[in-house]
Amino acid sequence: MFVTIEDETGNVNVIIWPSLQERFRQEALGASLLAVYGTWQCEGEVRRLVAQRLVDMSHLLGGLTAVSRNFC
Repeated sequence: MFVTIEDETGNVNVIIWPSLQERFRQEALGASLLAVYGTWQCEGEVRRLVAQRLVDMSHLLGGLTAVSRNFC
């Protein structure tokens, strides 16, 4: 599985191998906020993180309010 995550520094490609996806299936498919621990790799402008552990951090979103805006 490939996942792209973004923060204030830009995008990072996350590689989740099938064996890891099986172990962390619920986190990989169900988390709204996902922490990824793994090995960092860079080749030129390409940055990627090969995942070794996934953690569902969605509980941290509980205090955030979502405000909808109508741009019409």
